[in-house]
Amino acid sequence: MIEVKNLSKRYGDFVAVDDVSFTCKPGRVTGFLGPNGAGKSTTMRIITGLTPAGTGTATINGVAYRDIPNPATRVGVLLDASAQHAGRTGAEILRLTAMTIGAPQSRVDEALDMVSLTAEEAGRRVRNYSLGMRQRLGIANALLGDPQVLILDEPANGLDPAGIHWMRTLLRQYADRGGAVLLSSHLLHEIEIIADDLIVIGHGRIVAQGTKEELLAGTGAVVRSADDQRLGQALYTAGIPFHERQDGGFTVEQTPDVVGVVARDAGVALVELRGGDGARLEEMFLQLTQQTQREQPTFQGVQR
Repeated sequence: MIEVKNLSKRYGDFVAVDDVSFTCKPGRVTGFLGPNGAGKSTTMRIITGLTPAGTGTATINGVAYRDIPNPATRVGVLLDASAQHAGRTGAEILRLTAMTIGAPQSRVDEALDMVSLTAEEAGRRVRNYSLGMRQRLGIANALLGDPQVLILDEPANGLDPAGIHWMRTLLRQYADRGGAVLLSSHLLHEIEIIADDLIVIGHGRIVAQGTKEELLAGTGAVVRSADDQRLGQALYTAGIPFHERQDGGFTVEQTPDVVGVVARDAGVALVELRGGDGARLEEMFLQLTQQTQREQPTFQGVQR
């Protein structure tokens, strides 16, 4: 697993990481969230030995990354999908990695198959890859050594919806086999679906961490019905706070099972009823990191 203890990093007067501590456990996907400049990438670079820590420690299975023999066989890393030799083909990059870490060349074909890159695509030079294809190649490179830990910085960047679904399935299966995944992303919906644990960072400090269920507990439900007016009256009578949604229905400050009972007793047929954490993860994120958000732009119309 990954253990970060009291980690700090300063660049002159700027504190990039400030006393950060967290753990990423085997068999779980840990989502690492924060605004741009919050310290996510710096933390991941320190974990992987690319940036020295100011104070504190970052270890993987109890050992600093720099001290792991042949680390690519223990830790798969993708921090920048564009940092690949543009003049080489995808297959060449993987073959060179396999030679470097001592993996059999048969592993190259296995990795390409895992990330759904065809033989024709693997034969192209990377300069001709889309960003999504570079992401797939980078993940293949990270998986080549069959590591126990994956550290991925924005791996869904450039992937289309089918690609995002593929990546989600791949990482879920990896964690279910006992691997530990540290995943940073700005796609909150994807983090909500795949993550078991959440770490939220702002201004270099951890502002919240815990299981997804703990952090999103009590975030309510989303409900739509065949008669929203009647359902709204029933919720009001039951003393349950609710808010109208632009797409119809309500966001309700109560659990789905309670909302279902209210609707049943009122004789209202429901069209949709689900936990509201998907709609509220963004709200939680914005609340926790509001001090680090850029100001919202104000549109000034041109006077004619």
